[in-house]
Amino acid sequence: MEELAREQPGFLGVESARRGDGFGITVSYWTDEAAIGAWKQNVEHVVAQKRGRREWYSDYTVRVARVERSYGLTRRTPGWPL
Repeated sequence: MEELAREQPGFLGVESARRGDGFGITVSYWTDEAAIGAWKQNVEHVVAQKRGRREWYSDYTVRVARVERSYGLTRRTPGWPL
């Protein structure tokens, strides 16, 4: 799905993380609500959503949110303590 999402107008990026117990989160970023709506209705994405509900997920949550600000620090020095 990520490859397909990258081809959609308004796609900005995606981040994903998963714990050892299987719990995971995926965040996709879009330019605006119209782009999000178009992705939600993409035919291949709809098929994947249905398959996910049927085969992969016992539960899930979708959140649509606006990022107002994002900043951080990256230390690329080996051994830098976090």
